[in-house]
Amino acid sequence: MIHFLVHDPADNVGVAVVDIPAGTDCVGRNLENNQTLKARTVEAIPLGHKLALKDLSVGDTATKYGCEIGKIVQAVKAGCHVHTQNLKTKRWA
Repeated sequence: MIHFLVHDPADNVGVAVVDIPAGTDCVGRNLENNQTLKARTVEAIPLGHKLALKDLSVGDTATKYGCEIGKIVQAVKAGCHVHTQNLKTKRWA
């Protein structure tokens, strides 16, 4: 089962393609090169939301689908939910 997708090797967040409960050992897929990825969730990740694939510090740039989508405004550990509580998107900057 695929839990999340990325589109570019530079992506540091993945997008959940199913609701992922906290504590799940996830399998992801990089759509550019068909590479299998692994992650473990710390928090529940709702369908369509972002999963941190590595630790992200305040000021880091979140990259999704090969595009910079915003800045991290609160530190995020790998496996955690990346959303409005810890990311200021470029759309609203």
